Amino acid sequence: MRRDGPWEDREPAPESAEGPSRLGTGEGRLRRHLLGFGPSDRLWGWVGPLLVTLLAGVMRFWHLQHPHQLVFDETYYVKQAYTLWQNGFENQWPKESDAQFTIGNTEIYLPSGDRAVHPPVGKWMIASGEWLFGIDSSFGWRFGAAVVGTLMVLILARTGRRLFGSTLLGCTAGLLLAVDGHHLVHSRTSLLDIFLSFWVLCAFSLLVLDRERSRARLARLVSQTRAKGEVAALGPWLGVRPLRLAAAVCLGLAVGVKWSGLYFAAAFCVMSVLWDLGARRSAGVRSPWVAMVVRDGVPAALMMLPLMALTYVASWTGWITSDRGYYRNWATENPSDAPVPGVLRSLWHYHADMLEFHTGLASDHPYESKPWAWLFQTRPTSFFYESPDLGTHGCRVESCSEAITSLGNPLIWWAGAASLAVLVVCWLLRRDWRAGAILGAFAAGWLPWFLYPERTIYAFYAVAFEPFLVLGLTFVLGLVLGRRDASPSRRVTGALAAGGFVVLVVLVSAFFWPVWTGETIPYQQWQLRMWLPSWV
Repeated sequence: MRRDGPWEDREPAPESAEGPSRLGTGEGRLRRHLLGFGPSDRLWGWVGPLLVTLLAGVMRFWHLQHPHQLVFDETYYVKQAYTLWQNGFENQWPKESDAQFTIGNTEIYLPSGDRAVHPPVGKWMIASGEWLFGIDSSFGWRFGAAVVGTLMVLILARTGRRLFGSTLLGCTAGLLLAVDGHHLVHSRTSLLDIFLSFWVLCAFSLLVLDRERSRARLARLVSQTRAKGEVAALGPWLGVRPLRLAAAVCLGLAVGVKWSGLYFAAAFCVMSVLWDLGARRSAGVRSPWVAMVVRDGVPAALMMLPLMALTYVASWTGWITSDRGYYRNWATENPSDAPVPGVLRSLWHYHADMLEFHTGLASDHPYESKPWAWLFQTRPTSFFYESPDLGTHGCRVESCSEAITSLGNPLIWWAGAASLAVLVVCWLLRRDWRAGAILGAFAAGWLPWFLYPERTIYAFYAVAFEPFLVLGLTFVLGLVLGRRDASPSRRVTGALAAGGFVVLVVLVSAFFWPVWTGETIPYQQWQLRMWLPSWV
């Protein structure tokens, strides 16, 4: 369990509203034992992350409308979002409708429901920008992605600050996410995966905060019991935990974007309860395993699981209240004596159809990539590519390129992959809960894809777990930086190494910027940025 943070001088974590800190008392000692220390620079704890977020926002909103046409899978989700906003369900569109769509002729969709193979939440979030700026605005249909991509930088910086007890390292995590091309491209394109990643990160951040608040409460209640001369066999019940319930809502929304959010939901629920086990054991509870089940596990399941399910079903409200959605009237056409409302039977059948689609998706695609290759970015996905000639699109040479490639900054991804081994060692040998939390979240987003070796999958799915890869890399940079009480030479060496790496990452991102944002560059310049043959 973490005691003092290894990288920065930190003051005791501030007390909750339940009472002032009493570090000289038994409660204070127990609280410090359970929580460690928190960062003391409250002003810079907000100013630093906000500055990094400002940079992220500029990068994501700069010329967001370019190109003014549907790129890659926007052809599905942008049009589905529009009809979802208009009618409450996704309508079919005629084939070859992209050209008409981009000039604002949107009343060409068909009255029948479309076979949408993903739940509605991400498309509702895309539709918010279409509602604000108009459907004929490429800025509008990408607005939602840019907003959540920017907010993720702020959330990651603040969460990293809590995890590592350091504003510097929290801002480093936010900066790495802000300048990475994989995350940047998703933040500038209306695909669903950035929304999945957003809700997953929100849930993780809320659970980290809940861990802190619940341990503070546990310290107070256990200390009160001891002051009365009583022995806590199971320890106190910590009551309804609003932050944990908010995390459940976020997980329900994550599943409502893509079903792969289920893996995060399962991992985070288990992880949160295991944190409670560790807290009760450290607090001296005599039967921590029984307490974990009775006091934490069962109440958490009874509250979180129904809330996640209700949140997910609520996201289908538009389809439920419609009469023309895909399979909406299936139960009417297939009557049954089962005591289940027809709308739920139709919804269940629709989900079975969606599952059949996903498990049977095995067609070859030039940009498909296996999960083991995602960490090394060996086969990034090309979202957009054109070859302007001299005199067109600002091209001043014989041949130019405009590319939007979902390619991560190689330094971030290659170093991040190596950092996973360090995390495993720190988790197993040092029992560092932060390493375990990062690994658990990362594994929930990555490992399940190995269960589908025949399915057509792509490297851009990795954006769902990218924030945790970045946290892992930041964890290792903190080790390189060294402890605050280390020798001056050690600190200088660590600062030069860690700081030099971050500076180099920023320079590499500047180099790759044109192939992330569709800038017109000479073809030879595009070739210079294709470091591996598999990137072409």
